[in-house]
Amino acid sequence: MKQLFFGVLALCVLSCNSDKKEMQVKGSILGLKKGTVYLKKANDSSIVIVDSTKIGDDYKFQLSSELEEPEAFYIELDKSVNKENRITFMGYNGVTTINTTLNNFGFDAQIKGSKDQEVLEDYLKMMSLFKDQNLEFIKSNLDAQLKKDTLAYLVANKKLKGQTKRKYLYTANFALANKNSIVAPYLALTEIYDAKVSLLDTINMSLSKDVKNTKYGKALDAYIKEIKSSN
Repeated sequence: MKQLFFGVLALCVLSCNSDKKEMQVKGSILGLKKGTVYLKKANDSSIVIVDSTKIGDDYKFQLSSELEEPEAFYIELDKSVNKENRITFMGYNGVTTINTTLNNFGFDAQIKGSKDQEVLEDYLKMMSLFKDQNLEFIKSNLDAQLKKDTLAYLVANKKLKGQTKRKYLYTANFALANKNSIVAPYLALTEIYDAKVSLLDTINMSLSKDVKNTKYGKALDAYIKEIKSSN
């Protein structure tokens, strides 16, 4: 299903014919005296490097990329796809500033950019809370297994499953509340792509006209049509 999304997204990228513009990313990584910073983005079914730079004693870096319209980018310190060492942000035609630390690369990131970036940050903050709660439930689950406490195991497992459902509902409601931002279709495609098509369709129908005409808006619409045609 996820491969279908990336395939549809690739077609939508190729259909965009507007003049290319440039995005710049400037910032610093406190504590990183030597290393390489990578700027990446999703391309078809993989994550590709679009720019990279060596970082010096001043901890500062500067990256850039051509882009036709706002879209999601990633900053990473290595060539892997480890999400724990990744900073996700919404790139746009302008300058995005990212300052963070080496020890807490993703957690300490302070990002200044577009309005869409502010919307994405609000969502990611809530997802951080969901992640912390998930870890607590997983720990309770493991402890119950070690103690062979069947009742405690069932309770922890039920909470963990309920947490997944709450995450999906929160994401859907967040997308609906931010129908004027490209973050709405982006989240539908990346966070709840395997949700019921009726839920995705509700988000799609709520999008503003401008958002519907963006890369992610077009990709979501095409993705839903593909799902419906295959059922």
